[in-house]
Amino acid sequence: MGAWFLRTGLAALLAVGLASAPRAETPKRGGILTYLIPADGGPSLDGHKETTYAVLHATAPFYSVLVRVNPDNPASTTDFVCDLCTEMPKPTDHGLTYTFKIRTGVKFHDGTPLTAHDVAASWRRIVFPPPGVSSARQNNFVMVDKIEDPDDTTFIIKLKFDTLSFMPALADPYAYIYSKAILDKDQHWYEKNIMGSGPFKFLRFDVGQSIEGERNPDYYHPGQPYLDGFKAIFAPKESVRLDAIRSDRAALEFRSMPPSARDQLVAALGDKITVQESDWNCGNVLTPNNAKPPFDDVRVRKALFLAIDQWHGAQALSKIAVVHTVGGIVFPGSPFAATKEELEKLPGYWPDIEKARAEARRLLKESGHEGLTFEMLNRNVSQPYGIVGTWLVDEFSKVGMHVTQHVVPTGPWLDAMRKGDFAVALEANCQNVVNPIADSGRYLPHDLYPENFAYHQDPVQVEIYNKMLHETDPLKARALMREFENQTIGVGAHQLMVTWWYRIVPMRSYVRGWKTSPSHYLNQDLANIWLDK
Repeated sequence: MGAWFLRTGLAALLAVGLASAPRAETPKRGGILTYLIPADGGPSLDGHKETTYAVLHATAPFYSVLVRVNPDNPASTTDFVCDLCTEMPKPTDHGLTYTFKIRTGVKFHDGTPLTAHDVAASWRRIVFPPPGVSSARQNNFVMVDKIEDPDDTTFIIKLKFDTLSFMPALADPYAYIYSKAILDKDQHWYEKNIMGSGPFKFLRFDVGQSIEGERNPDYYHPGQPYLDGFKAIFAPKESVRLDAIRSDRAALEFRSMPPSARDQLVAALGDKITVQESDWNCGNVLTPNNAKPPFDDVRVRKALFLAIDQWHGAQALSKIAVVHTVGGIVFPGSPFAATKEELEKLPGYWPDIEKARAEARRLLKESGHEGLTFEMLNRNVSQPYGIVGTWLVDEFSKVGMHVTQHVVPTGPWLDAMRKGDFAVALEANCQNVVNPIADSGRYLPHDLYPENFAYHQDPVQVEIYNKMLHETDPLKARALMREFENQTIGVGAHQLMVTWWYRIVPMRSYVRGWKTSPSHYLNQDLANIWLDK
């Protein structure tokens, strides 16, 4: 099955357009890269626990991973290369055993050696987290049976069953390799501290302000990193970020800017700015709290979805926000993604919006919730959360709902969802490597996928997903994905994908070596970036 996955059209899934083709140049050494993180920080510094880009953009340069997407080809869905391993293994035991040899001579930034035992301790924490430890992507590894580290250079993963989702999941950029010695003393140490083996060593962190790193002279990839260091500045306001790039107080932000910001920078700076763009494996998700009245009533949840005109909304929003494509729970363009005709059968995608809204009003009346008033939790990130949230409030008003937004910083936003302290939330499904089955796992119930905040129970949904995870026939797997999508959106109305995003990265033209990808989580360790100035 894994072989089929690598042969399919997923390999050509993404159309990545670059404003200017990279030139074959010899990298220059030196300089400090200053970049912006469009957030006010994250809940913690622990990559295993967190899901927000605010954490990864701040901490990825300090850490190594086992396997990664090729940093020279980050748009690929199949080009996986070793980071800490010495070569990509060929699975044995009918595809159930993966044996990795770990580089020798790698050191953590405190000077202690990194071995296969550190790799195993980190991956056990991700796959089999101990009590009291949260692993955000644990559900992506339900196929893993055992993790073994028989000696200092050998790391083995044994699977329960072969599945197409394993290798892409293994390339997760959040899968930082931590020190086993530190984890043995305190599993929570990395939530507030940084110590890895990546291309940059930790210098300082001013909470909510900035984070800095310096070149790791002992980095194991020869010649890298090229930079002397970096400084990342937290800047949630778009106007501040735009002005910083325009005035060259910062070179870029890695997440994305809206079309208007791109156009302003290009007009103001000409050839001093370059732009890279790509489709984005990320989109907003409207999440009613299925456990909290009145959203414990499926009729109310369906009414919420039916009020939204995605087909016209996405078109209008794309002119002012980093949104682009209407799609279901699978990244558009994937062989597993729903066609337009398939989507139009689901609430939230009906082509006749007047018919949809009439049905929404009927369901609200039938459930006794005409004129429903509620508060929608949202993140204080304007692109696109703020813009999409404001649009949704207007859409809900068209069926008689009275909705206000409760906009809070990233930390309180995540904290409220993790505590279930909300009625409806606007969140996002942002993944890294395009991995349709694993990516859709985030729609499973909270007890199976801890970072799903719908707080629903749906044994039918779980049964369909498990069949899909084990299915080795691509056509049957796609059919099961349609069943899963219908159960999630059409039958249970648990959550609704609201427009997929589009990534636009303007940067100072002296920034070289970095390539965009369909995810703002990939290619963020900064090792191959250099400055032409």
